Amino acid sequence: MSRTEPATRRVLREAMPPFRRLLPSVLAGIASGASAVALLAASAWLITRAAEQPPILFLSLGIVGVRAFALSRAVFRYLERLAGHDAAFRQLAAVRAGVYERMLPVAPDGVPATRGGELLARFVGDVDELQNLALRVVQPVVSALVVLLAAVAGIAFLAPGAAAGLSLVLVAGIGLALLAQHRAGARADRELAPLRGRLQQAVVEHLRTRELLVAYGAAEADLDRIDGVAAELGRVSRARAVASGAVAASVAAMGGVGAAVALGLAAPLLSGGSIDGPTLAVLALVPLAIAEVAAAVPPAAAAWRVARSAAQRVADAVPAEVPPELPVPSTSPRALPDGGAPRLELRGVSADWPGAAGSGRPAALRPVDLDVAPGERVLVRGPSGSGKTTLAHVLVRFLEYGGSYRLDGVEARELDAHRLRDRIGLVEQRPWLFDESIRQNLIFARDTASDAELEAVVERVGLGEWMRERGGLDAPVGERGALVSGGQAHRIALARAMLADFDVLVLDEPTASVDRARAEALLAELLGAASGRSVVLISHTPVAPGLVDRELVLGCAVGGGTALGRASRALG
Repeated sequence: MSRTEPATRRVLREAMPPFRRLLPSVLAGIASGASAVALLAASAWLITRAAEQPPILFLSLGIVGVRAFALSRAVFRYLERLAGHDAAFRQLAAVRAGVYERMLPVAPDGVPATRGGELLARFVGDVDELQNLALRVVQPVVSALVVLLAAVAGIAFLAPGAAAGLSLVLVAGIGLALLAQHRAGARADRELAPLRGRLQQAVVEHLRTRELLVAYGAAEADLDRIDGVAAELGRVSRARAVASGAVAASVAAMGGVGAAVALGLAAPLLSGGSIDGPTLAVLALVPLAIAEVAAAVPPAAAAWRVARSAAQRVADAVPAEVPPELPVPSTSPRALPDGGAPRLELRGVSADWPGAAGSGRPAALRPVDLDVAPGERVLVRGPSGSGKTTLAHVLVRFLEYGGSYRLDGVEARELDAHRLRDRIGLVEQRPWLFDESIRQNLIFARDTASDAELEAVVERVGLGEWMRERGGLDAPVGERGALVSGGQAHRIALARAMLADFDVLVLDEPTASVDRARAEALLAELLGAASGRSVVLISHTPVAPGLVDRELVLGCAVGGGTALGRASRALG
């Protein structure tokens, strides 16, 4: 059993609607299939009986039956689709909610580093594919089996030998159809969902990076890559079409052979007077309707493979278990005392990113000591890879830690991580800005904030005039902040953090996208806007001494060697 098998089965179970909700669709499908078989039987009987030219009164029942079964077939087919899709769509909402619920305990650092287009394909396309588990697998198969058993039983009542022969033809025909489909399309069924994800990922990435690709003359090569993925998807789709054609041919052959077998076995009964001509016609033509009903089984096998592949991709999008590098919620969390910024004390704190366990690589953050007093500003700097961002994620409890990390004397592991993040906020190196207005990018930090409060906080971070020039709070920022500069993005993110009223702010590389001449002025403005709060400023470059109170250097040279830990000093 593969490592992801239990998670895949869980997703498949979640995709199945409850029995009470799926039952109306199954019953309507049974009624629709039974109506199709009864329609052909009534039609065969009516045509043959009418050829004997009896009084019209003897044909009335057949005429009414043909009309009734023709109408009921369409009505029940509609009800089957209506009830089935309603049940499947309701369940998709539960599946998506379940995926996000499982993601919350491991987000953001525990979510696999799947690129945006691929992740979008999994949470949209693959989840949508799971609706076919009920619509194209369970409901058609259950309905078809019930109708087939009832139809064969009905034929057995008229001609037991014909029923036995037809049963053998059905078993052999369905088996051959499944075999033909498996040989021609099983691999294509498994590859379809991943290829759709790759294509969507490639298109999204191309659109997001088109300016860069054009600037370096790589746009055509990237389009060729997309064409290659599309061609591979086309090949797989054609393979599935070939498999569908093979199944259709097998089913058509099954209907013809079944009719021939039933006719051959029922002919002696006609000669012996056990049945009449109209009954023989029914026995000869009903197998064609039965074959049409049985035709739902092989496509259900293909839909099962596609749904299972989609379920595996959805399961892989979220770890089945919380990695050891992520914090585990406390069963009885302690409350952090109110009363302003807490004192942070780190002793021998180390951490690593999910998936690093057993890799043999050094930890992303080596043991480090750090004190942050209320209202203090501490600079954390060091070269790339020294653990600065890792430390930031430890402070807001995105990552588990080794050693001791206390807030006002309370160990961080004993606190509710969500309550801790109400007090300590992180402004990341690349702040996430939604493709919305400035207002919408701010208000989710405090949904009760008025426009006046929003304008005041934007003014405080130095963007008031810029905002007014662009139309006020309704000015768009573009996808991922495409319409604002890096410094403006950090200011908007800082304004958002200030609205949330964090006691401690962790600023991760706020000047990374700002030129060196402007960086010091921007830092001064950001730190000035954050006055009254404790600030942990992370930067790979030195900062003017007057802007911070303390400095922590990660990965620095100590005593002629390379420090595995840290060096710390107070600044005057």
